[in-house]
Amino acid sequence: MSELGKFLRARRERVRPADVGLAPGVGTRRTPGLRREELATLAGVSIDYYTRLERGRETRPSPAVVDALAAALRLDEEETGYLRILASSTARQPARGSAQPIRPTLSMLLESVRPNPAYVIGRTNDVLGANPGGLSLLPGLADWPASQRNTIRYTFLHPVARDLWPDWEQKARACVAQLRAVAGSDPDAPDLAALVGELLVKSPDFGQMWERYEVRKIGDGRKLWRHPAVGELTLSYEVLDINRTDGQRMVIYMAPPGTPDHDAMVLLDRLALDRAGEPGPDQLALRGGE
Repeated sequence: MSELGKFLRARRERVRPADVGLAPGVGTRRTPGLRREELATLAGVSIDYYTRLERGRETRPSPAVVDALAAALRLDEEETGYLRILASSTARQPARGSAQPIRPTLSMLLESVRPNPAYVIGRTNDVLGANPGGLSLLPGLADWPASQRNTIRYTFLHPVARDLWPDWEQKARACVAQLRAVAGSDPDAPDLAALVGELLVKSPDFGQMWERYEVRKIGDGRKLWRHPAVGELTLSYEVLDINRTDGQRMVIYMAPPGTPDHDAMVLLDRLALDRAGEPGPDQLALRGGE
């Protein structure tokens, strides 16, 4: 079954007949959600065509069919965009490898926003650079080799992560949905395949969430932390695209000055400096380069 077929099936099984105005039917339904014939009818395509599409025997549905399926499956804007990418092989980019090092000027920018914790991540969330507070915001991440520092790997595999975020499951689902969005545009990328493969082997929770085929892109918001060094704090964050070609983003955490959250954020920065010493800009780029 193709990635397109897997996505269609996963989303079909999540739509209840009542959600789209269909009677539940008599007896026990063997299929969770919609049956193939029900979705085909709602989308205005033949049952045979839809079956071939889901099984990977039909790989190039027209834009009109894609939009009809998206409407029938009640997909949101991001999920519809993901479906369109999966349905069009010409929209896929060549497979790429690991993210490129960050520019030295970004290392200087990370330093300039202190005491706000900040880091730069690649498209699969490899941590490419961080200021002291940004690295300390994820306790124990600095103990990992630089090549293994990835916020999604940390979320699922580091023993501290589940206590660090009270809403761990919600955060974990967002991580998986973000990886699904990356997979839609670049499914054969070696770095993506390696990360997903590792997490499927090491984390049953990741495997269950991966099969849900939820799709989301990382955005701004607020996050509650229970940090072992500074206690509970709630930080707002902004995500800035800094290299669209390579998918690099800078994540900056903030709190209003004069609040306990801001005080905890400043303390975290100071504690990080006490442990590591005052770094220069060249030390901030974990994988920096020219």
